[in-house]
Amino acid sequence: MRLIVKSAIATFALDQLSKVAVLHVLDLGHRQEIGVLPPFLNFRMAWNEGINFGLFAQSHDLGRWLLILLALAISLWIWRWVRKEPDNGRVQIAGGLLIGGALGNVVDRIVYGAVADFINMGLPGFDNPFSFNLADVAIFLGALGLVAFSRQDRPARTGRDKTP
Repeated sequence: MRLIVKSAIATFALDQLSKVAVLHVLDLGHRQEIGVLPPFLNFRMAWNEGINFGLFAQSHDLGRWLLILLALAISLWIWRWVRKEPDNGRVQIAGGLLIGGALGNVVDRIVYGAVADFINMGLPGFDNPFSFNLADVAIFLGALGLVAFSRQDRPARTGRDKTP
């Protein structure tokens, strides 16, 4: 279980450090946009009051706290799921990525009232209106890793039945 804890702490710290750097050192909240490698990579400030891409955005405190409770409940559920596979390092790391990312976004909701999204990617001729953060990347990779590497509820592989 040490891997999940280390992975969660590293993910959480990297996410929060990136947000401090972008918000307070680069002052993205005031500048709103910084071209890093335009048009491929930009820092574009967006405050997300909902879940991915602003879905279920809530402008009142009840919605914000419900999303915080949901993230905490999912993190607890993932923790319990991963405990069932203590010897599977890839599942431990994936669970830590997901939990660390979720907790990073929870801290944003508590401190700022919304999640700080700032990474914006595009292509020449395509201006992507959506931004995300490192926690979102970790959540996505963690969920993908849990699906790909977990052995829970998988039926045993058997050979195909051949009809004579």
